[in-house]
Amino acid sequence: MKVLLDSSVWVAYFRGTGDLATVDLLIEEGLVVTNDLILAELTPPLIVRGERKLIALLNAIERPPLALDWAGLVNLRVICIRNGINKVGLPDLIIAQHAMQNNLALFSLDKHFTLLSTLVPLKLQ
Repeated sequence: MKVLLDSSVWVAYFRGTGDLATVDLLIEEGLVVTNDLILAELTPPLIVRGERKLIALLNAIERPPLALDWAGLVNLRVICIRNGINKVGLPDLIIAQHAMQNNLALFSLDKHFTLLSTLVPLKLQ
C-alpha cells in the first residue's frame, strides 16, 4: 500500500529525527506519495535555503489526484467537533481526505490523526 507522508514526518526526517529507518524503507520500496498541499508546506523554507536538489526530489514523488470534496471536509470537521477533536485544521482534514480517497496509508506525527482514524476509515502507517 502506498503511504502519504505528512509534512511532520518529512520535517523530522530532514532534521535526522523520527523514524528514519521506516521513511528510508518506504522511499527505497517506492511506496511514498505526496500531494501539492504537503509540498506547499515543505518547499518554501527549502527554496529560501537554496535546496534545489531536495526540492526536485520531492517534486518527483508520485502525486495521486487531490480532489477537494468540500461537503466531505465539512462533514469531517463536524465529526471532529462532535468527538472533542477541536484543533484539526483544514490542511490536515484535506490530507486525511486525500488519503481516504486514494486508499493510502497516512504516516504522520500529529496525534489528532490517530484520534480521527478511530472515527473514519483513515488508515495509518
